[in-house]
This record gives sequence, structure tokens and C-alpha cells, in this order.
Amino acid sequence: MNDPLSLTFAALADPTRRAMLARLAQGPATVKELAEPFALSMPAISKHLKVLEHAGLIERGREAQWRPAQLKAKPLKDASEWLEHYRENWEENFDRLEAYLRQLQEDLR
Repeated sequence: MNDPLSLTFAALADPTRRAMLARLAQGPATVKELAEPFALSMPAISKHLKVLEHAGLIERGREAQWRPAQLKAKPLKDASEWLEHYRENWEENFDRLEAYLRQLQEDLR
């Protein structure tokens, strides 16, 4: 699994990583700031960050001894565009179902 979309969805499959992305949507954060809400070890936090970084969802900089992380929006935009295509299909199916149900109600009158 090396295609960007698969990496994005695999990274988003974990609620801890989604929470980290939500925090990073507010602005860059250090590893310590990202770890605060979770009862996880620092190696576990580091593993989550590596998954996000490998998926291209975050970028880690270097400021003195700190490595603040920041959100990279492009993979999320690509995932959203992919889902949008299917949303249009689902809406068409719901529209057809709605029309069918309306016709059934009229036939019962």
C-alpha cells in the first residue's frame, strides 16, 4: 500500500491520529503538545506521528531542539475529492429512491 490515497485513508483510520490532525488544524504543535490529551507512551505518540508523516498529512520542522509538526492539507483535499465523486452517486441513488417511494404512495391512494 503505497499509493497516496491508501496511505491517507489508512492514517485516518485511527481516532488518535484524527485527533492529532484536528489539533494541528489549529496551528503547529510540538510532540509534547500533541501527546497531552492521550494516555499513551511517547514511543506510541511517535509511531502515530510517523504514520501521519509517511502519509504526507503532516510535516515536521526543526526549531532549536524542538520539532513542531504542522498539517499538510493536500492529502486531505485529495481524499475529499475522491469521496465527493461517490457522494454525487449516492445522492442520485437517494433521489431515485425518493421518487420511487413517492410513486408508491400515490399508487396507494
